[in-house]
Amino acid sequence: MIILTGNDLASGAVTWWAGSEWSRDVADAVDVGEEADAIAAREEAARRVNVPYAIKAEIGPDGTVRPAHIKDRIRGLGPTVRPDLTLKPGDANAVHEVI
Repeated sequence: MIILTGNDLASGAVTWWAGSEWSRDVADAVDVGEEADAIAAREEAARRVNVPYAIKAEIGPDGTVRPAHIKDRIRGLGPTVRPDLTLKPGDANAVHEVI
């Protein structure tokens, strides 16, 4: 499984390609397969995301999409040294904490 990630131009937040838009929740990421480069180029040219790139992903133990490499898992969830700073994309109030 291949998913796309990048950074939001306005906030710098980590984002994930959800099929028609970018999401801050990696669980929304969709498999882009061989279309990764084309989607990344189109989205970057449209200035909707900064430096998008494809990564390998897998289905986690809870049934949701997660990056295969630990570096990208950490990148998506936030700092590991302070659990209180970990991103909580499902929490409506979490967006305000990032911006």
